[in-house]
Amino acid sequence: MNLLRCIVMLSLFALAACDVGGGGVFAIGQAVPSLKTKTLADVGGDMSKITSYRYPDPRMYQLSFDDALKTGKPIIMEFATPGHCTQCDKQLQMLKVVMDEYEDRVIFLHMDQYYNPEAYDAFQVRGEPWTFVINAQGKVDYVAPGRMLYSEMMPVLARLFGEKPGG
Repeated sequence: MNLLRCIVMLSLFALAACDVGGGGVFAIGQAVPSLKTKTLADVGGDMSKITSYRYPDPRMYQLSFDDALKTGKPIIMEFATPGHCTQCDKQLQMLKVVMDEYEDRVIFLHMDQYYNPEAYDAFQVRGEPWTFVINAQGKVDYVAPGRMLYSEMMPVLARLFGEKPGG
């Protein structure tokens, strides 16, 4: 019986690590706060000091969130800590594919709870992953709790740019 209890408890802890809890404090259309977050330059180019992702893409860590807001480009801000969340790992893999298609038009930022906890606090993110799409005016355009699929992300971006999905 003790073995069964241990298995149940371990399962609950594992599920809680990737649980989609609270978040999305900002309503659609609401302006987001300017917030300094760590960049690759801030950590001397050491990826292990900015993300727990096994296969990080340096493009996601070039700008602080406050600097990204100043560019006048839409932002996809991904809250994901793959060091303790399997779904977060998959989410970041998908985002790298989307980034290959949209990197000239959208800024992609990854916030890892271990290294940018202030972003989690500012956006009141609890549980992971969370995706915030912020328009060029610095307002929330779309919020997705949990893992998004490529087929879910592409229509959001198409709508953001006034394009037909898939076209």
